[in-house]
Amino acid sequence: MEQKVKEPRYHIVKRADISGKEAWIIRVVAILSALLLCAIITMVCTGDNPISIFATIFKGAFGTQRKTWITLQYVAVLLIISLALTPAFKMQFWNVGGEGQVLMGGLAAATCMITLADKLPNAVVILLMIVTSILAGAIWGVIPALFKAMWNTNETLSTLMMNYIATQLVAFFTIVWEVPKGSGKIGIINQNSNVGWLPNVGNKYLLSIIVATVVTIGMMIYLKYTKHGYEIEVVGESQNTARYVGISVEKVIIRTMLLSGAICGLAGLLLVGGINHTITTTISDGQGFTGVMVSWLAKFNPIAMIFTSLLIIFMGRGASEISTAFELNQSFADILTGIILFFIIGCEFFIRYKIVARKDLGKENA
Repeated sequence: MEQKVKEPRYHIVKRADISGKEAWIIRVVAILSALLLCAIITMVCTGDNPISIFATIFKGAFGTQRKTWITLQYVAVLLIISLALTPAFKMQFWNVGGEGQVLMGGLAAATCMITLADKLPNAVVILLMIVTSILAGAIWGVIPALFKAMWNTNETLSTLMMNYIATQLVAFFTIVWEVPKGSGKIGIINQNSNVGWLPNVGNKYLLSIIVATVVTIGMMIYLKYTKHGYEIEVVGESQNTARYVGISVEKVIIRTMLLSGAICGLAGLLLVGGINHTITTTISDGQGFTGVMVSWLAKFNPIAMIFTSLLIIFMGRGASEISTAFELNQSFADILTGIILFFIIGCEFFIRYKIVARKDLGKENA
């Protein structure tokens, strides 16, 4: 007797098409759901009402003028890193090495600040910082690209491994330059002379925002209106098609990763020379990896990345403020941040797919 196979009650179907409005409705629902869950968890842990919790989230990002500027500065750095990774992703080159490329750019800037402070004028030191940071990031980005172009190695693994090497290089030089000896930290570099500190434009937060604006406009023009941007898109769609129309895939890979690494190096320069004035292994705070998510969620659209970066920074700073305001440890903030990111990423599944209830066989035949 043949056993009847029981069909599942629900199945997943890929959406044929979805409008931009519907996609954003799904994203908004996901964000509101994440905030609601965070409020419930915090309410259970602290006993406070949800209204005060939501107010605390907003206060963490925009509660004061200073907090607003810091939030925008964080958004600017994350946006620059996300934009740096975007050309590689459009080319289907999975550059997850942004963290290392930022660190190498920052290390180059710190090296100039420490070794040249008493040898060259401040303007020359800053100029050398700009050049070496961009060059260091570009070199760190092009190494995996060369291996990919010449021997077709897996770029995900190679760029990821380069992160660990960059981290250990920074850790090594931290010990070499530590102040005081045995502290394991460099401290504020050139605190008295301010040599190598990037100049303030209006205030100490605005420079990063201006740079991010310029990079956003430049990347939008580069990807949409230049020959190089067109070649990146063709290579990303099909390498065989690119070769058929006469595009050198290997050349595009190397050129694109030089650009990607260079912009990451620029972000490292801003972090060391303009914001923190020191170098640590955690100076980028994981934004090299967060930038991957920003670029992907924004569908490689530079303008959409502005709002995606703002959303992620807003959520993260709000979660940290909850942790501080309700006297919970930093791990609690990390939990809330993880929940928020899970909802933001997870909503993309419902944009691409839908869950459909399987109809009864009798109804289908009626």
